[in-house]
Amino acid sequence: LTPIDAKPGDLIEIDRGMYQHWALYIGGMEVVHLTTPSDSSGSSLMALDIDVGQVKREKIWEVVGNDNVKVNNLLDYKHQPHESYIIVKEACSMVGLELPYSTFTRNCEHFVTDLRYGKPESRQVVICLLSIIMPPAGIRIVVLKGPQKINVFKTHYPLTV
Repeated sequence: LTPIDAKPGDLIEIDRGMYQHWALYIGGMEVVHLTTPSDSSGSSLMALDIDVGQVKREKIWEVVGNDNVKVNNLLDYKHQPHESYIIVKEACSMVGLELPYSTFTRNCEHFVTDLRYGKPESRQVVICLLSIIMPPAGIRIVVLKGPQKINVFKTHYPLTV
């Protein structure tokens, strides 16, 4: 098993192919994550009919399996993270709980970003929704027009989901 360069409180992104599963590193090669009952390896964007998730504490490599993994504190540029001891304490206090689960509003990424930043966000949901509501030509126009149009776009379609 390869060691991972993670510190307690770091967000762990696990590439499952069609989606990313997210966990929170708590130290000792362990993570806390929100998973769905039908998927022992983590929550899936395909779990549209599931409305309850369970918070689990597991060894990181049991969660990762053979998938690619990286530390990705994706919103550090946008939000100040809580102190690591607070993040870990809160995460561990939730182990065993069943929580409302929604692919689009309360998934594993929302869970870990809420613990780290106090702001539940899911970039993969935003990207998925944008690909549905915006045709490829529209995306090209936004990108080619520069930051001014992107700011206008954010006003109409906030990236927090």
